[in-house]
Amino acid sequence: MIASPALADHHEEAEKIVVKTQDDLPRFTYKLDRKPSELLAADDATFLAFADRVGADIDGVLAKYEIADHATLRSLLDAKGKIAMMHGDDATVMDTIEQERALEEKPDAKLLNGIREEAMLMAAQTAGATSGEAYEAAYATHLAAAVAPMPWDVVGTNLKGLKRSGLIAGPGLYKGSAISELDPVYEKSGALSSSAANELIYLRYAATRWLPVADETAAVLAKQIAERDVQKPDIWAAREVTLSASDDLTPVHVTIWDSGIDLDLFPGRIYTDANPSDLTDPHGIAFDLVENPAHGDLMPLTDEQAARYPGMLEDMKGLSDLQLSIESAAADAVAARISKLTPEAYEDYFETLSLFGSYSHGTHVAGIAARGNPAIRLSYARITFDWRTIPEKPTEELVRKGAANSKSYIDWMKRNGTRIANLSWGGSPSGWESALEKHGIGKDAEERKAIARKYFEIARDSLYEAMKGAPDILFITSAGNSDSSANFDESLPASFDLPNVLTVGAVDQAGDETNFTSYGATTRVHANGFQVPSYVPGGEIVPFSGTSMSSPNVTNLAAKLLALNPELTTTDLIDLIIEGANKTEDGRRVLINPKKSVELMEAKEG
Repeated sequence: MIASPALADHHEEAEKIVVKTQDDLPRFTYKLDRKPSELLAADDATFLAFADRVGADIDGVLAKYEIADHATLRSLLDAKGKIAMMHGDDATVMDTIEQERALEEKPDAKLLNGIREEAMLMAAQTAGATSGEAYEAAYATHLAAAVAPMPWDVVGTNLKGLKRSGLIAGPGLYKGSAISELDPVYEKSGALSSSAANELIYLRYAATRWLPVADETAAVLAKQIAERDVQKPDIWAAREVTLSASDDLTPVHVTIWDSGIDLDLFPGRIYTDANPSDLTDPHGIAFDLVENPAHGDLMPLTDEQAARYPGMLEDMKGLSDLQLSIESAAADAVAARISKLTPEAYEDYFETLSLFGSYSHGTHVAGIAARGNPAIRLSYARITFDWRTIPEKPTEELVRKGAANSKSYIDWMKRNGTRIANLSWGGSPSGWESALEKHGIGKDAEERKAIARKYFEIARDSLYEAMKGAPDILFITSAGNSDSSANFDESLPASFDLPNVLTVGAVDQAGDETNFTSYGATTRVHANGFQVPSYVPGGEIVPFSGTSMSSPNVTNLAAKLLALNPELTTTDLIDLIIEGANKTEDGRRVLINPKKSVELMEAKEG
């Protein structure tokens, strides 16, 4: 035999493109011949022709790109599975579910991912149909059988959330979402981006496959809850440190960089600037929606908005009860209202809810930060969050004004001796992409990506340099609520790796990871972010969930440490918080322990 040199196999798989951040992924543009709301209601053949274009691009991304981020992979697989379900391709649906479960890192999500879809497939096999009473009954039977053996302490909270989803499902919800959020995009450009297209695919799945079994889901899970629900133990009460006026305390200036504070709720605990300028207030600094200087501790409401606030506050409380499956009149009322929304009422209802959620946010955060600390002195760095479905039009001028304002906020804090700033908010390139798309800016999704990148970097670099230039201020920020890596998403400021920044993830009352919390290399500690009670403007106490609530719990601890020992540096504070925390066996959570941190501080002093 004559030897010959080894030759490369021409069929060898090409090396994949490594994806390090969300911005490394390609963007796609889908031209449509009708409004998204009309396509949502189209016949199967018409809708699936569109969905298959999206599916082909998903397959291409999975084949060509090496994506280490599990949340991104799960999102792509979920969209692929939804398309397969609408095609009746059961094998692909099950394959995507199994892949998603393998990528899940949270114990509850690993158990629950895809249980609805599995029950749908099994019901279709049992009933020989994908609709009708026999199918719905079979679905309920299969769902109950799947849920029954699962450990309640692991999955109970998520099942309550799934029950809530069943209660609020309604045709107006899905059509209204398409009309309010997707039709305006189409009207600007005649096309949808990848993210908007995926949203339309989910809406079609929800309207055709989820809605018919939503009532059965709520009924099955209500029975499970009634039979099995046990209140999780609260680990936080035993860890709490409460200071009193009789303690030897030093006032601590804490700035809540958020939507403002109802200062009337914190008498005797407000910081006052003795020499405010014409552009600032005695108790803080504020900018409006278009980044111009503003005044006042809270965003001003119109007369009409102020009149609606008490009623919407009841809806916010009802939504809070729904999250816990608490039987209450407010929960029943809000569930019925959402499920029966007409498409025409969708935008007004959810914009108003968003408005008052933003309006209340800073006060709620401040109440958590101030709890049990008479020495805290609160000030505000007030942002005006955009609550509208179509946000303010992004321009480079507006972005540069906002970037300059980041420095102005921090300059004010430095001049006024802020020791801790709480930042329960975030931003990422995808936020700019979405806003650009809604205003029809950019010839396609790839061009929007480039514009968004430019805007993001202007904002990011200014904020980063301003925070870096304030080493004596401890910035405590929330990880985010997207169940993804803040570092992969490039969330700012959660992804900042600075010695004076501490990023916080959310756990529940028992210290278990919430299903919404983001994570990543810069998320160093966790605190309670599940149904945390606090004030909203006017003085009502309402429980809210989010990393927005976990972050001020760490601010609360840091402020108490400084009240007891004002000589502590920013580095000292971070060390005490982390050293006093308890790392869980799975290594995913680092639970703050205020009592332990105070004990460590006292031991070091002694």
